[in-house]
Amino acid sequence: MQEKSVILYGGIKVRYLESEKNPLVSDKHILFIHGLGSSADRWMDIPDALSRYFHTVAVDIIGFGGSDKPISIDYTVKKLQQFIVDFITNIGIDDGKTSLVGHSLGGYIAAEVAIENTKRDLIERLVLIDSSGMLEKPTPLLEQYLDSAINTSYDKVKSVFEQLVAQSWRVIPALIDSFIKRMDLPGARHAFESAFYNSTTTQIGLERLKLIETIPTLIIWGKKDNLIPTEHSKLFKEVLKNADLEIIEDAGHAPFSEKPAIVCEILHTFFS
Repeated sequence: MQEKSVILYGGIKVRYLESEKNPLVSDKHILFIHGLGSSADRWMDIPDALSRYFHTVAVDIIGFGGSDKPISIDYTVKKLQQFIVDFITNIGIDDGKTSLVGHSLGGYIAAEVAIENTKRDLIERLVLIDSSGMLEKPTPLLEQYLDSAINTSYDKVKSVFEQLVAQSWRVIPALIDSFIKRMDLPGARHAFESAFYNSTTTQIGLERLKLIETIPTLIIWGKKDNLIPTEHSKLFKEVLKNADLEIIEDAGHAPFSEKPAIVCEILHTFFS
């Protein structure tokens, strides 16, 4: 994957990772959208592995990772949805052959992109991994996550991260250090807090979700997710009746990081 940047409307600089163009692979695109407080790097080797078959891109959402973090905007899901559409258009993958893989907040954003662009047929397939969008209020662990991001300390972040996984030993110091470094970047805490409050107090809405029931969708959830419990996967599945649901054993909120080989194979099968 090559690290790149692009300037969007308004002068916003966006960092992203993109696989090399290869005429021997499919002309279909897969865009990975990370969760709250994360970055494109969180997907580890999965976009690279799938690039043998598809054109893959992983983006740093505005306000996160290496992308610009203006403090003059509210990081609402609506704003972030518009950002993703602008990004898709700007890098030239708005040809109707793009699929979205969204994790947590990224799943909420991905669903909104699909809903708001049904008439354009912008999105071909959709993958929601431990997605938000059904929360009526923050869960207790989400509240702890907010505190660890705003009042950052190594011990606070470590405590939260150990609750996000199925096995606490999977949390390595480098993961904690990278999160703290991201939070120390100018504008990062404003973006985190703004996106947190908007995404945890708003919902997609069941009627709006029905607008994308014809889009082939895959729902993936970690069985031991303490941040957004597995009951939420059933809410998505009840509306998106034709969607496939995969519960990943021995995994928490980010099953693609705990069980990357399993999740990568599931994604490959779905997109193929």
